[in-house]
Formats: sequence, structure tokens, C-alpha cells
Amino acid sequence: MPKVLYVITKSNWGGAQRYVFDLATAAKAQGFDAVVAFGGNGELAARLRAANVRTLSVPALGRDIGVADFSAYHALSRTIRDERPDVLHLNSSKVGVLGGLAGRLRGVRKIIFTAHGWPFKEARSAPSRLVIWLGSWLTALCAHIVIAVSDSELALAKSMPGAANKTVRIYNGIDINMPFVDGSIIRNAFPAGVKITGTVGELTHNKNHIALIEEAKNKPDMYVAIVGEGELREFLEQKIQEYSLQSRVKLFGFLPAAQVMKGFDTFALPSIKEGLPYVLLEARAAGLPIAANPVGGIPEILAAKDITQFSTDHMVKQTFDLYR
Repeated sequence: MPKVLYVITKSNWGGAQRYVFDLATAAKAQGFDAVVAFGGNGELAARLRAANVRTLSVPALGRDIGVADFSAYHALSRTIRDERPDVLHLNSSKVGVLGGLAGRLRGVRKIIFTAHGWPFKEARSAPSRLVIWLGSWLTALCAHIVIAVSDSELALAKSMPGAANKTVRIYNGIDINMPFVDGSIIRNAFPAGVKITGTVGELTHNKNHIALIEEAKNKPDMYVAIVGEGELREFLEQKIQEYSLQSRVKLFGFLPAAQVMKGFDTFALPSIKEGLPYVLLEARAAGLPIAANPVGGIPEILAAKDITQFSTDHMVKQTFDLYR
């Protein structure tokens, strides 16, 4: 069976990290020689080690874009040289560029890049978007195969010269029969009988949690549960205090979706950028009413008659077919 080296920038826990975890653990179970390289020492690292998947720390990967990328490139190149993978599966934009170049120069047989959401779609200045688009294009050119996680991401990839014939769409997947608990950890934090709008996601700009806080400020009967951790936690806490919303808007930190979904009356996803969000699939599996911005693959999830096409087994099979 092929040796697969997965590479991702950071080892925190988000959608891309969950994707790598699901594939790496499935690869190990099916007899692949699976290895995961990442920056930092976060939740992904802990989960992979608990699952007995071999991991490699590349500290320079976890740093912000800058001069450290030279050392990240050389560290990745050495890792590829030492590991000699048959398949190099890259995740995140930074890793896509650096790993794609290093993999090509090291003669890796098959380089796969998964676009979890093209970064040039983020709200930035026009010059910044151009530079990021060029980096994304270079990533697509270096890869032998590009995986888009939604049809909307697929269309963006196919608009890049030289990328159309190497890009495929493979949806992210969940256990569509996953069990959900009663959500009491959410319910017990609010007055009995109120209707709770809930969301789950990393506390970042793209997830746009501030929109729910602003909405609650203008709706005295609105109660909001925000589940997740991230760089904007302090900012969101300050806004909740500034608007005197402590009794109606609460930050719960990181909790598994299965523990909280049944505590919501409505699931909200106000993101301004998405690929194909796992949490929206989980909200559908939980049978919740959904309010979401129509960005990325969100309309595809909402339009689906059922979510069987979004199963982990389906995702794994389609992806592993590319490895062979």
C-alpha cells in the first residue's frame, strides 16, 4: 500500500484538521503507511497520537506568513526527502505552495492539494487578492490533483489556467448516523423555555460571530450560544460586556457538536467565507432549522434532499481511489 504524507499548517482543531484526522486514521486502518506533519502541538496532534498515527512536528509551519516560510520550505523539503512518500496530500494555502514546490523538486509521484476554501475569496484589498490568487494558482499548478470540497470551490479552481483537468470535487463527510446527546450543557446555561440560537465554529473573522452578537443587541428576546475557541474570543467577550448581553449571549469554548446541537432551537452560521462546513452537516443530521449565509458550499448542503452523499465513508473511498 502507498505511503501517504499529510501536511497541514497548524495542529489546532478546525475543519481542515478534522479532514486530515479522518483521512489519516482511515488510511492507517486500511493498511496505508500514514504520516501527518504539522506546526504546533494542538488538538489535532493529541488526537492523532491517541489513534496511533505517526506524526511529525515542523515548527516553522505554524508561524504566520513571513521570513519563517523559508525555513518552513526547507524543513518540508527535508521531511519529504526523509519520508519518501508515494502520495503527498497537502492542506491549507501556505502548505499548498511550499509543499507543492518541495514535492515537485523531490520527485513525489503524486501530489494532492485539498482546497478547503480558496483564500482569495476573503475580504481583502485588490492587490492582496491578486497576490493570493497567484499563490493559489501556483499551488494548483504544482499539484497533480486538486480536490475541491464543494461545487462552488470546484468552479473557482477550474477558472485557473491549467487547473481544470486536474480538479475533482469530493465533499467533506461526517458520520451521518452520529448520536446526539440532549444538549443540557447549553440549555442549563439559559432560562428555562427560551429559544436558543446556536452556532459552532472557531472564533475567527471568517466565522463572523459578531453578527449574532449585534443581532442579539437589537432583539431583546434573542438568546445565543457560541461554541468554539479562537483568536477573537477576547474581542467577542468585550462586545458582549459592552452591550450588557452576558445573560443572553454566552461563549462556551470548545465542545463537540454532538454534545451541543440538541441544545439549540435554531442553528446559525453567519460565516462570510466557507468551504464545506462540517458543522452545517451536523446541524442537518441533528434535524435543526438552519439560518446561514449562502457562501461557499453552504447552498449545496441546504439544497440536498438528504445528506447521504456527505458521509465519511463516501469521502474516504473517493479520496483513497486517488492515492492508488
